[in-house]
Amino acid sequence: MHNFFFDFDSTLADTRNVAVIATQRAFAARGLTQPSRATVVSYMGVPIEVSFAKMADRALTAVELETLYTTFREQYQQAEQLGISLFTGMADTLSELKARGERLYVVSSKHSVPLQRNLEQVGLGTTFAAISGSDTVANYKPAPDGILNLLDRFDLMAAESVMIGDAKYDMQMGHNAGVATAAALWGAADPESVKAEEPTYLLQAPMELLTI
Repeated sequence: MHNFFFDFDSTLADTRNVAVIATQRAFAARGLTQPSRATVVSYMGVPIEVSFAKMADRALTAVELETLYTTFREQYQQAEQLGISLFTGMADTLSELKARGERLYVVSSKHSVPLQRNLEQVGLGTTFAAISGSDTVANYKPAPDGILNLLDRFDLMAAESVMIGDAKYDMQMGHNAGVATAAALWGAADPESVKAEEPTYLLQAPMELLTI
């Protein structure tokens, strides 16, 4: 593999607590029942434009949803101060891949503005050749848009590419894009659902990316 497409949340960095806190606070602020931690975690990897309507205890209008998204992003930025950290071995793994001349990208369900901010927060602001956030695609994960756009933009070969992620949606997106898939089991909230997608590689630690 020479082209590495990384999910961000729970793949590159541990953001689970931040996401749960921000989601619960946003729902409470808008007068909605707070979803449980387990519910929020189960939707990680899905854009908020999809998951929030499903987690709400009542039907929301388009205006109410937009307000909820805005509140969440405000809460997320505050909750970030509680700490976002790279998984053990990730920094060294990325450095080694870059030293080898491999091409690194991020394909996330997160909006590209907070995504870039989070990358800078964990010291990866200039590590990746490009990022793809939810605002840069017509169709969200598990649609292949994020990967296909980067393959086309950088003239990359699908046969030399791999999608690395912690959720089944990442594996489905990789399959739909015709690239290899690597399950980041170090961050997976539901490892069995990820394995059920039959990823090309099952990885227990970031350093194992150096062997594929």
